Amino acid sequence: LEKVVKEYQEIQKDFSKSVISRQQLESQKQENESIQQEFKELKDDAVIYKMIGPVLVKQDKADATQNVDKRLEYINGEIKRIEKIIKDLEEKQEKKKNEVA
Repeated sequence: LEKVVKEYQEIQKDFSKSVISRQQLESQKQENESIQQEFKELKDDAVIYKMIGPVLVKQDKADATQNVDKRLEYINGEIKRIEKIIKDLEEKQEKKKNEVA
């Protein structure tokens, strides 16, 4: 029984970590969607700067837009991956809960 309880607690820790990761990804997604929206409102010849370390580097709108699009694509993929992990952990949690009961 003690072993099952420890396994259950371990699953809960993993679940909590995954939920936190999911929240961070959602925050990044919202931030990038906001940037994407701002880019849509800019003129094609607008000057965009990207911060690299302590330096601002000039970047053309097409490159900046493409970078944000790729970042959003990656974030959405990570969200799907984390959601699958969360679902699997929920199922494991339920099985362990039934073992304890």
